[in-house]
Amino acid sequence: MIYIMEAFDKLWALINSPEVLRMFLENRFFLILCVLVLSALKHATYRSLVLVSLINIPGTFLHETAHFLVGFLLNARPTSFTLIPHRSGDTYVTGSVGFKNIRFYNALPSAMAPLLLLIVGYYFNRYFFECVGLSIWTYFAYILLQTIIIENALPSSTDFKVAFGNLFGVILYFILAVIALIFLL
Repeated sequence: MIYIMEAFDKLWALINSPEVLRMFLENRFFLILCVLVLSALKHATYRSLVLVSLINIPGTFLHETAHFLVGFLLNARPTSFTLIPHRSGDTYVTGSVGFKNIRFYNALPSAMAPLLLLIVGYYFNRYFFECVGLSIWTYFAYILLQTIIIENALPSSTDFKVAFGNLFGVILYFILAVIALIFLL
């Protein structure tokens, strides 16, 4: 038994050695492989409502909170917030936020609010290892958390319908974006 423990300790030391950790960090192959494995595991859970709930709650919470906060700030008046998944046709709806005051000026930003999670993901990427240090465990935690953040930053098809459902609002934000680009460049 002692030999097994010594072999495990040596293997663990090798895995956490700077050379091996650098190989993981510098080789995008391992990163892509881990993300694809996570994605496959997540999609394998879609047969069970309970597993879908457990796997998706952290990301759904981030996604729906972004909708809620931006809607609240822009007077869309959130009326409901749910993380309880339910089946809708062939897919699951993992969460939603209801609003009672969607108007031309708040529809697009309220619906596209999850894109703000990309900023969170950017800073998470930049500072994560500075805060926690690098080990094989923190590397895999980084991949898991960053995958959750980025995947849930993507607006749903319903989000796109709400965002682009009011032509006047779309034109307003297009003009504001052009003006901002002119002043920034």
